[in-house]
Amino acid sequence: MGQLPRFKAAAIHAAPVFLDKAATTRKAIALIQEASRAGAEFIAFPETYIPAFPVWSAIWAPIENHDFFIRMSQESVLIDGPEVSEIRREARRLGVFVSIGISERSPASVGCMWNSNLIIGDDGAILVHHRKLVPTFYEKLIWAAGDGDGLRVADTRIGRLGGLICGENTNPLARYTLMAQGEQVHVSSWPPIWPTRPPANGGNFDNVAANRIRASAHSFEAKAFGIATAGYMDKSMRDQLVHRDPKAAEVLDATPRGASFIIDPTGALISDTLQDEEGIAYAEIDIGQCIEPKQFHDVVGYYNRFDIFELTVRRTRQRPVRFVSDEAGCNAASVRQADQNDVDFREIAFQEEGA
Repeated sequence: MGQLPRFKAAAIHAAPVFLDKAATTRKAIALIQEASRAGAEFIAFPETYIPAFPVWSAIWAPIENHDFFIRMSQESVLIDGPEVSEIRREARRLGVFVSIGISERSPASVGCMWNSNLIIGDDGAILVHHRKLVPTFYEKLIWAAGDGDGLRVADTRIGRLGGLICGENTNPLARYTLMAQGEQVHVSSWPPIWPTRPPANGGNFDNVAANRIRASAHSFEAKAFGIATAGYMDKSMRDQLVHRDPKAAEVLDATPRGASFIIDPTGALISDTLQDEEGIAYAEIDIGQCIEPKQFHDVVGYYNRFDIFELTVRRTRQRPVRFVSDEAGCNAASVRQADQNDVDFREIAFQEEGA
């Protein structure tokens, strides 16, 4: 067996330009360039970095949020839209891999969105297009449920890359699905804050502790490196929310902030932890370090009982309608061709536009 890959990873801890997809895309590209100059080959962004995380759904009742829902819909992005294309072009130009969270807009409905994450290859190809299986708690007021099509691991020159979004890292079946595909580097993406109670009442959700537990647990079980990347609430985002309702300041200022960091296959921290200011956390990744821990527990190898347990995953992209041609000679194969998966279609479009 040849030498396993070694590379530098980057966890982006940064705020979007709040609800501005074009400006946030420009900021994302600048951060990709900065991380690339520092030698990073895999650069991971937070949950729905473009255009923002909808924290307002935790603060106000849905009957008071229609304006924010409309803005979120208008600033969410299409997979084949210019924002994603620009990031793909930059990844190809720099020869880096990028994981980025987006609020994805449906081409069939101006009001339907998904909480999605893309893993983009160093050639600009979309390697994984994952839609969050179940939006968590108040996120259901914004996003539709995803599907199993994106539960994939990308086999690349730097290793096998996968990821899950926020609360999905609490779902043992989703996590095991990636482990069973030989995942070696796992991205867990998180929001900047995640309020669950008025701070004065106590018992609010501790983002840092909860996310560290989940990220480390997955790395320890999968024997994979973990890149935990959380969003950041900057002054502009806070000011816009507080301007709408000054009482929001109490929740925004007293809720624990998310943190970004990188961990090794034992769950140990190997990078800086960023929380209170924007920045980029870096770590050197040696995929060879995934081997030794497999001696102890290999849950997709000897340390399991496949004669007792069995997992079936349906990788079917959900669509609102399927059209079947009534022309003579139409058969199942032609229907499948017409209904080819989104990634294949986008790759063709991307190549044709010369991006």
